[in-house]
Amino acid sequence: MIWIGWITLAALVLYLATGAYVSRMRTRHGVPPPTMAGPAAFEYAVRVHGNTLEQLVPFLVALWMCAIFWAPLPAAILGIVWLFGRVVYAFGYYSAPGRRLPGFAISMIALILLLVGTAYGLFRMGLVMGV
Repeated sequence: MIWIGWITLAALVLYLATGAYVSRMRTRHGVPPPTMAGPAAFEYAVRVHGNTLEQLVPFLVALWMCAIFWAPLPAAILGIVWLFGRVVYAFGYYSAPGRRLPGFAISMIALILLLVGTAYGLFRMGLVMGV
């Protein structure tokens, strides 16, 4: 389970890093708070940060549930894949919004597989417990 903890920490650091990048773009492009519109590079950074938060909640729940109810190793591997996909997503989006799709697909497949692993583990546990 230690790897699940490290992956959780890495996901939170990724989220904080995308937030720091928003701040950097805000300063670079002179977009005063609380303004959320500005040059494309600033808006891309805001969108990456927002989407990372949107994906973080289901990812963390699925990661921990999969590790608890199925097995930590496959959950950890899928967690690493999810993190990789989110990094690809971010750099793709920063360069051009259309380039976000490969990273989105990678992270979404990992998330779906975490959910499938959770369901499998719950189903298996239900069979063992006679529920």
